[in-house]
Amino acid sequence: MSSRLFKKKDVATMLSESENQHGGLKRNLTTHHIIALGIGAIVGTGIFVITGQAAADYAGPALTISFIISAIGCIMAALCYAEFAAMMPVAGSVYSYSYATMGEIQAWFIGWILVLEYLFACSSVAVGWSGYMTNLLHGWGMDLPAQLSNATFDHVNGEWIATGAIFNFPAVFIIALITAFLIGGIKQSSLVNNIIVVIKVGVILLFIGFGLSYIDFGNWQPYIPENTGTYGKFGWSGILRGAGVVFYAYLGFDALSTTAQEAKNPQKDMPRGILASLLICTVLYVAVTAVLTGIVNYKELNVAAPIALAIDHAGEGLAWLSPFVKIGAIAGLSSVILVMMLGQSRIYYAISRDGLLPKKFSKVNRHGTPQNATIFACIVTGIFAGLFPLSVLSELVSIGTLMAFTIVCLSIIVLRKTRPDLKRPFKTPFVPVIPLIGAGVCILQMISLPWASWARLIGWTIIGLIIYFCYGIKHSKLNKDIQ
Repeated sequence: MSSRLFKKKDVATMLSESENQHGGLKRNLTTHHIIALGIGAIVGTGIFVITGQAAADYAGPALTISFIISAIGCIMAALCYAEFAAMMPVAGSVYSYSYATMGEIQAWFIGWILVLEYLFACSSVAVGWSGYMTNLLHGWGMDLPAQLSNATFDHVNGEWIATGAIFNFPAVFIIALITAFLIGGIKQSSLVNNIIVVIKVGVILLFIGFGLSYIDFGNWQPYIPENTGTYGKFGWSGILRGAGVVFYAYLGFDALSTTAQEAKNPQKDMPRGILASLLICTVLYVAVTAVLTGIVNYKELNVAAPIALAIDHAGEGLAWLSPFVKIGAIAGLSSVILVMMLGQSRIYYAISRDGLLPKKFSKVNRHGTPQNATIFACIVTGIFAGLFPLSVLSELVSIGTLMAFTIVCLSIIVLRKTRPDLKRPFKTPFVPVIPLIGAGVCILQMISLPWASWARLIGWTIIGLIIYFCYGIKHSKLNKDIQ
């Protein structure tokens, strides 16, 4: 039994399968496509919502430093992702990397955690999209019935209650629409994402460019507000707490590694795409935060739409930008859903290809898309987005991502020791220092999460293990020769 659980998949076999599989995924993505997908995945809820709340509660104008600190931690993980993506350009991201370095049971565990991350990230962003769209339609004089624009259930004071709503129709609608684009193939999906990225980055640049003239430098004084006497409430401890909070704003770059099997030249395209998209988003985050806290005093920014507040604060001079910001937010959230749905379907595809999930999920259509896996992702994501509120869905996202980051960083060290012979077109510098720091930062953030997040993670893991021992281990292609 133990030999079956810990049997590793040979890297050479993995690469051969990805290159020789007839009717498999098509290599259509260039570096520019991957960078656009990265920006599409990263720039969303973080820049339009979290910036104001984190500045008001933790760091003040010094939230710019928080973004840089958080980016450094993400870059360390990104360097590890880049080495794996260039060395093993296959679908499946950390799942595939773990299969080669740690064994089948560990690979299944992290694959199941990735499903958790992408499923609930996509569901929570879809609920956020619903809120922005409902607000935009209200401004145009069109109101959806409350029964069709809210979650069916809510979790209040430790108890589940029925809200009286039927389901969140806008959230389900955007998921279905994105799925239709994804089924049309990676090339079409990438084109749609490129258009969305141009819109949302254009809106962000408009806010930065025109907002500069409305900055009141007095709002930056003091740049680092004095600590209130409570850890995490301003001062340097507030900057560090703010870095942990805005970490959520960087989620998404890891989903790029799931598309490695669809990159034209993955050895070069993947490292460039992952690192460039992360750096571009960091610059945008810092610039938006600087303008935002310059226009509005940080104490007033604890609102759901801080950029909209800044535009209103600037007066008539920026009033024309208000509808564009709402459209930009909707576009930003749409591209996040697209990339997360893309990543989720590729995880199902990779796990199914190894026999751990039904083989129907690894079948692709004439566009080179895992259609069944994409439709399944649509159905499951739509159910969660339609029935549950944002507060419930968002809790599980960060812990799944941090777990994945930790495993990637540690896997780099393991594979450097066990397989030094492998060709590495891109190498993570200063190994093991950078991977250890990256893993340490992630572990510290996981420890700081509330017990409820850990309890839900344990429950999710138990469900995954039941599926593995009832189905996966019996159908594993790798283990057929020792059964």
